[in-house]
Amino acid sequence: MGAELLLNNNYNNGAGEVKLDADADAPLILGLQPAALVDHVARVDWSLLNQVTGERGGSMPVSIEELDHILSELRSHILAFPNDPLPMKTLAGGSVANTIRGLSAGFGVSCGIIGAYGDDEQGQLFVSNMSSNGVDLSRLRMKKGHTGQCVCLVDELGNRTMRPCLSNAVKVQADDLTREDFKGSKWLSLRYAIFNLEVIQAAIKIAKQEGLFVSLDLASFEMVRNFKVPLIQLLESGNVDLCFANEDEATELLRGKQNANPESALEFLAKHCQWAVVTLGPNGCIAKHGKEIVRVPAIGETKAIDATGAGDLFASGFLCGLVKGLSLEECCKVGTCSGGSVIRSLGGEVAPETWQWMYKQMQINGLPVLDSHK
Repeated sequence: MGAELLLNNNYNNGAGEVKLDADADAPLILGLQPAALVDHVARVDWSLLNQVTGERGGSMPVSIEELDHILSELRSHILAFPNDPLPMKTLAGGSVANTIRGLSAGFGVSCGIIGAYGDDEQGQLFVSNMSSNGVDLSRLRMKKGHTGQCVCLVDELGNRTMRPCLSNAVKVQADDLTREDFKGSKWLSLRYAIFNLEVIQAAIKIAKQEGLFVSLDLASFEMVRNFKVPLIQLLESGNVDLCFANEDEATELLRGKQNANPESALEFLAKHCQWAVVTLGPNGCIAKHGKEIVRVPAIGETKAIDATGAGDLFASGFLCGLVKGLSLEECCKVGTCSGGSVIRSLGGEVAPETWQWMYKQMQINGLPVLDSHK
């Protein structure tokens, strides 16, 4: 699956050489996902989406009763799709898990995940899926209780609406974290969530003490809209080195201001972060590092079957480009290749044959791919 892709003994983080000699066994990139999550992804008709509370296209937590109700209704609302024999998939999910799995399976970057899973069937599924993709699970704790679940409803246009249930899920708490979890790694990948704010802040504090760079994804437009003040405080702390936002999240960040658009949001994020990226769906992305601004179009012309994980896999490619020492524009191009790969099938995991499609796209665009993938 391309385990050796884009690997060198030394990495460059864009601000100088990063040597791996400090702790050769430590994953280069760590993801913090406090609660392990299992995704139930299905293509469904509009009538089911009309029954689900909240706005389409975003992510809003639901109770276990609401989750069970949606799951019970799925079978009678599933849409068949000719190019995808499985109209419904159950797999390890969560934004950070998607990013980390993509980095490991598609780019061969050593990765680990910090979090907790329950002693149940969903927990075992999460562990099996992540370990089979080469992710280091030594920092993943098993706790007595339930593993989180999320239903991802995909409409016929490929847009996804997510309803996670984490209210009864086991998770890592701030006081579970130790410096040993972070020692020797170079990057920490996070997703903003108000219900994880305490553990996020604790993880950032330790990560900075250990010299890690911190990457933050803005999660969803609802999360930005409803909990903007603590998010702004997190960004203004100066401890977030890289920030990813999609177009809706970027616009929401500046809602109420005169220029609430992706370009203005990029400038705002770049004031507080070394690297700022706003993804624009089929229109590619814009990014800024220092005084440099780039705009990169989407790569690969295909109709999205499912947009689940597109931003997460974009982050995989961009982070891989950073640790490889690629230019800002090249990082964006790798991100658009990986983000464009996951939308070709259902769920936030890239199939082996689709990685091959991505390697071909990288080759076409002059990006580094080892000979075995050409």
